[in-house]
Amino acid sequence: MSSAWTPTSTRSQGSLRLLCETYGDMSAKMTAPAIRSRKGGTKIAVITAYDAPSARIADRAGADIILVGDSLGNAVLGYDDTLSVTVDVMVRHTAAVTRTKPNALVVGDMPWLSYHLSTADSVRNAARFIVEGGAGAVKLEGGRKRLPMVEAILAAEIPVMGHLGLTPQSVHAMGGFKVQARLAEAACELVEDAHALAEAGVFAIVLEGIPDIVAREVTASIPVPTIGIGAGPDCDGQVLVFHDVLGLSAGTPPKFVRKYADLGDEASVAVARFFEDVRSGAFPSDAETYHMPEADAQEFLAERRV
Repeated sequence: MSSAWTPTSTRSQGSLRLLCETYGDMSAKMTAPAIRSRKGGTKIAVITAYDAPSARIADRAGADIILVGDSLGNAVLGYDDTLSVTVDVMVRHTAAVTRTKPNALVVGDMPWLSYHLSTADSVRNAARFIVEGGAGAVKLEGGRKRLPMVEAILAAEIPVMGHLGLTPQSVHAMGGFKVQARLAEAACELVEDAHALAEAGVFAIVLEGIPDIVAREVTASIPVPTIGIGAGPDCDGQVLVFHDVLGLSAGTPPKFVRKYADLGDEASVAVARFFEDVRSGAFPSDAETYHMPEADAQEFLAERRV
């Protein structure tokens, strides 16, 4: 009994101190500067979430960053791509995530055309994610061609996460969802884009759908963390879509997805059992039914018979 792990024991305090030294204060609210400081340290765990239930699950599991991605269009709203998602939709879902008050940093994904037309529009739309959505940062796609927008948003004191490689909002220009930077010239261009974003002041960069050697070079050569998705194991962190991780997505997943559960199949079985009980009369049972006090029930029935 003397060795029990209790809040006041020396062993407990030592273990807690070791955890804090290794991972930081797990109960503290994560911020963009805190993520920036994780460069080269403990890998950064990122997952998407689009509503309160998924945000609670992600935060309880220990996410460092919850990305309210425009992948919402594919994963939740049934679109074939992300291009139909609007600022209004993204801000609404970001607010649903932040209402759960997660410790993770919530990053709102700026959708197509929300940062393409002017720096003024870009700042105004980014601010909506902060003011209305409660996010701690925004993410936008593109390299040097988006630098004026990135710099304007940063000048408004809004942290920015970059996104290079397979940028889904450019699906038509890329000719589909294809691996990027396969050839040397394109790879060098991507590295230059990463350097430009880092110098502008982004706190992290998502690298999606690129060869591992390119991601390794970017990660080694810039001072901000890289978050990989289909970019190999050498990034400073990794992100996957919530529904892909849990087996809730339709169709064949991309090569880089690892499924950790089959909740879609389990959910279908559970709902089918409910329907079976409904049709057989097994649901609801007496325990699942509300009752009147016996005297009131008799009085009610007597009144109805008069």
